[in-house]
Amino acid sequence: MKKLVYIGFVALLASCSGSVNHDEATENVDTLAQAPAMAHFGDEITIDGAMAMDQVLAQLAGHDSVHTKLVGTVEKVCQVKGCWMTMNVNENQGMHVSFKDYGFFVPKNIDGKEAIIEGYAYVDTMSVEELRHYAEDEGKSAEDIAAITEPETKLSFVAEGVIVKDYVIAKSNDAIEESEDHSHH
Repeated sequence: MKKLVYIGFVALLASCSGSVNHDEATENVDTLAQAPAMAHFGDEITIDGAMAMDQVLAQLAGHDSVHTKLVGTVEKVCQVKGCWMTMNVNENQGMHVSFKDYGFFVPKNIDGKEAIIEGYAYVDTMSVEELRHYAEDEGKSAEDIAAITEPETKLSFVAEGVIVKDYVIAKSNDAIEESEDHSHH
């Protein structure tokens, strides 16, 4: 009988010590549940050291290109595949963002979301053909596309990685099929 009481006492201690770990685990899960959702695309990057979008102009002064990490608001996303996006630099200027080697895309529904991008910023002269292609991807009318007749010098960025804040990736067969199609269009 003494052995049964002793075994019961040891079992009680073990279950109590187990409940402490369970409480700690529950606390960690609760903390994770409160963390803002962030979706990562491309190379794994962090939010550490990201500068405001308007800082890119100062960084580019006197340079052809600069490797940087920026945070800002997504203005538009390619509605064909999510293969490019634009972000606001300031009230007067946006920046065209493409993705390194077309190795990844972003969701088409992230307009207005805050994003962190890491890669190379540079000034680029886009041909009429490129501008028309992007206008078509954006869903502009044939009339608007035909009105593009001059090349345009734009601030551009090739992102190696992107983090979209307050966004959760939906797991569905359509999303998986779409993410596996990396062909250049």
